[in-house]
Amino acid sequence: MNKTRLYWFLQIFGWLGFALINLFFVSLERGVSPIQIGAYCSLASFYLLSTHALRLVIKKYGWFNLGFIQLLPNTLLALAALSVLNTIAQILINLAFDTLDTEQDFRLVVISVNIFLSFLFYSLWVMLYFLFHFLDNYNQSLKYQAKINEIQLNHLKSQLNPHFIFNALNSVRALVDEDPSKAKLAITQLSNILRFSLMMDKKRTIDFENEINTVKDYLNLETIRFEERLHVKYDIEPSAYDYKIPPMMLQTIVENGIKHGISNRVKGGVIEIKCREGVTDDLIIQVKNSGQLKSQAFSKKKEREGHGINNTVQRLKLIYGDRASFKIYNSDNEFVVTEIKIPKQNLTLG
Repeated sequence: MNKTRLYWFLQIFGWLGFALINLFFVSLERGVSPIQIGAYCSLASFYLLSTHALRLVIKKYGWFNLGFIQLLPNTLLALAALSVLNTIAQILINLAFDTLDTEQDFRLVVISVNIFLSFLFYSLWVMLYFLFHFLDNYNQSLKYQAKINEIQLNHLKSQLNPHFIFNALNSVRALVDEDPSKAKLAITQLSNILRFSLMMDKKRTIDFENEINTVKDYLNLETIRFEERLHVKYDIEPSAYDYKIPPMMLQTIVENGIKHGISNRVKGGVIEIKCREGVTDDLIIQVKNSGQLKSQAFSKKKEREGHGINNTVQRLKLIYGDRASFKIYNSDNEFVVTEIKIPKQNLTLG
């Protein structure tokens, strides 16, 4: 059961249980009538809708990202407002079912007690909801830490494999006598990539600018090796630099395009990186490389490598949940397109 279904299951059966418990105690005193059943079910429905509205506010305004000093007054104000609305709803429900006692129900002490009891119920709901979120987030963090350790090992074996390092060193060696200044620059770029790779497990996400700079260093080194067989294009909107992405994610996709696309073509080809902000405040990353994706061959490659595309998909799932997407497909004109969508807010919410 996914989190959305679990949420609605708990919401519906939790507030239904609230109505049944109240009806049970009423039945002990004077029996239960259809009017009382309708009134308590209506009140439970209001609790369900109002708590769901509070959940939408919490998610929309990112309350889980607030510190305790900011979160506490926001929560207390919301609970107080809901308690008052709930008391008004109780009066309207009693009026609708013709059970309103104006002399009794409009007394200050009765209204105060109703507000206080509503505040207690809403407080209990908020505590359970926040507790569930933090436990789930803690569980996701444990999963991420376990996965990131595996990714680091796989990354050192694959993403910066000895073939890439040997090719880069050979390219640098060829430049030492021919163009010493360019050789120095290539050594600096290789050093940057190695340092970045060794530090990739330190953070869950990094600034997009750091990632794209590493990718540029990598492609500059590959351009030395492939010479005129590799052409690189960048189309990056300024808004992309406002985002954070998983470290080495874009590097993995680009190297995949070089390894399985460009290097297999006699005439080489093009690597094109496009990054733009979507209409729903998402970062859309597209990597296009010359070549064609053959489903059977691609499947075998995934099984053999086990930690390239597959790890990218799993990392996106662990960090962003269902709010990120990944797809790879053939496009016209002999291109393979890898497209990733990343939300601007990094934390997954319950």
